[in-house]
Amino acid sequence: MGRGFFSSIVSFVYLVVGAIIANSHKYFAHVANLKAVLSAALAIILWPLLLIGVNLHIR
Repeated sequence: MGRGFFSSIVSFVYLVVGAIIANSHKYFAHVANLKAVLSAALAIILWPLLLIGVNLHIR
């Protein structure tokens, strides 16, 4: 088990935590169009910003 395996696990955990936090901030409530999908993807990737109150909903 090398460095690549460890970074893969860390990346996976980061994205899972992002999905959980994005869900708790209602980013998956209305994923019916491209803007909503992009908002959800941004929320998953940039989830630390959600914790400090940044709104990532694309309008």
